[in-house]
Amino acid sequence: MNAVLKKLLVLFSRFCISIVFIHSSVYQMKHFTEVQQFMAGKGLIFTELLLALSILWLLLGGFSVFLGIKAKKGSILLMLFLIPATLIFHSPFAEQAFFSIQFFKNLAIFGALLQIYIYGSGPLSLKP
Repeated sequence: MNAVLKKLLVLFSRFCISIVFIHSSVYQMKHFTEVQQFMAGKGLIFTELLLALSILWLLLGGFSVFLGIKAKKGSILLMLFLIPATLIFHSPFAEQAFFSIQFFKNLAIFGALLQIYIYGSGPLSLKP
């Protein structure tokens, strides 16, 4: 594989990982009330504050990973987000197959973020 293609593929992989979080934050902004009610239905309190922090957290982590600006710290932010989000909203113990699929999807994303934390953002980063 040539060096230019390899660099582009690393950038594309960071995009694929980060777009999940960026898209989620945009969705949460567009559907703030519905998401807040969903969170309250799961027994969370201070949902307005938690949701606002979630949106900010996802945007910071997502753009950090994609752009390669302090990507290791961004990957930590996103991993720390995934743990409670997965356990609260996508429990592996839920009876519905959808929640089980979401759990394993989040586990795969966690693994990709862990790779970024260990090896860094790679080439075509604004700051390694």
